Amino acid sequence: MPMSRRFTLVTVVLTAVVAFLIGAILAGGVARSAVSAGAAPKASSNRLTPARSGGAPVMASLVNFADVVERLNPAVVNIDTTTRSSGARRRRGGARPSDPPDQFDGPFDFGTPRDRDAPRRGAGSGFIIDADGSILTNHHVVDRAERITVKLSDGRTLRARLIGSDPDTDIALIKVDGQGGLPVAPLGDSSTLRMGEWVCAIGNPLGYEHTVTVGVVSFLGRKLFDMSLDNYIQTDAAINFGNSGGPLINSRGEVIGINAAISSRASSIGFAVPINGASAVLPQLRARGRVTRGYMGVGLRDVDADLDRSLKLHVDHGALVQDITTGSPADRAGVRPYDVITSLDDRAIANDDQLIREIAGRAPGSAARLRVIRDGRDQTVVVKLSERPARERADKAEAPAGPPERGKLDPDALLLGIAVRDIDRAAADRLELPKQMRGVLITRVEAMSSSFDGGIERGTVLLEINRQRVESVADYRRIARAAHGGDILTLYVYAPDLDQRQLKTIRVEER
Repeated sequence: MPMSRRFTLVTVVLTAVVAFLIGAILAGGVARSAVSAGAAPKASSNRLTPARSGGAPVMASLVNFADVVERLNPAVVNIDTTTRSSGARRRRGGARPSDPPDQFDGPFDFGTPRDRDAPRRGAGSGFIIDADGSILTNHHVVDRAERITVKLSDGRTLRARLIGSDPDTDIALIKVDGQGGLPVAPLGDSSTLRMGEWVCAIGNPLGYEHTVTVGVVSFLGRKLFDMSLDNYIQTDAAINFGNSGGPLINSRGEVIGINAAISSRASSIGFAVPINGASAVLPQLRARGRVTRGYMGVGLRDVDADLDRSLKLHVDHGALVQDITTGSPADRAGVRPYDVITSLDDRAIANDDQLIREIAGRAPGSAARLRVIRDGRDQTVVVKLSERPARERADKAEAPAGPPERGKLDPDALLLGIAVRDIDRAAADRLELPKQMRGVLITRVEAMSSSFDGGIERGTVLLEINRQRVESVADYRRIARAAHGGDILTLYVYAPDLDQRQLKTIRVEER
């Protein structure tokens, strides 16, 4: 029995020790897990405490648009238009991307020719900016409308009249008369927007009044219809037919954009006109119903590293002149292709967008003093601005480029990835080329080449390579043979369908 008692006692002691050790190990593991999760250090705990008091830490950074919508929704209106015009509304002119976004909500021609003679209806949105009934919307919502009606948030339907519109920026100002004390949407500053910032849209999509959608700013400064003036805000907040003219609102409850267009292929890509653009033209819309802008008559592009290396510009900022309209103010002042405009009235110009905005913001008839770098030398050119011409409404039909060249390309063509041929009188007439234009027609662009990557297109006219004229196939072959693998070449081309000269850079591939 003594031996049995001793064995029992030892067993109990060992069991207690093992249990203690297991408990210690488990406690240590829990403590280490807590530390790795960031809950144990005192400083981290203190930082999370305020967030817990208002809700879950993960949700604390999200924007609650409920209060914003409650304040601004009364200022959003639905707009209905009627027109007897049988002319179909056409997209604004200018350079066109391969898959352009859709401007919506204006009157379109549908159905049989007999149906097209009947009055047509359009729908959109808008928002009140003055308590007396001034309303901002899109130009394309009210374009050619003979009757405009506005439905307020309180259910009243009122007739409205057009005060003024600006097709170039797709902005229109309408007004309901005899009103006072209407709710007003405050305007913000679209220049402070950042990509990723939360925004919401309010409008009348598909007839569903005062619909609210939320998303973020996806991109700033998007070019859609006009490569010069366009400066769209891209957002993934859902925008549909009927949203045009409605406000895009930031988290502070300020309107920072006017919803204007959607992608034709995706439901999560919408575009809005920055509100700063609307604010800038409002005085002119109120005073005379239209907007006038300064105009030089040049085609511009940024100076990038490839262009600088190819043309040996030795500049790190500015806008390079790639086209000049005959008889324009810039033409009369002596501005030339390849000039780099580095300052305007002693203010540095960073890129072509800045110069376009500066010139467009000036009054026709005013003078602009340009500092240009021409062939490595500084020069001063004074341009007396004229009024910017109205944008062409109809798209210019694409000129046929003729059948592509068949058969195997020669080595000189393969070097740059393009095939060319001389331009005869028939081709010049078909492409409607300017009488004094000399060049070669690009008849083929290899899909797996740097020319294809550089945006060179079949049917365009090659005028120069690195400022050397290309007036024949022999000129092209001579310059192409002299190029070495890795060289950067600047091709000066003319696009007949756009009636524009353009500079394109390509990298010569190794032979």
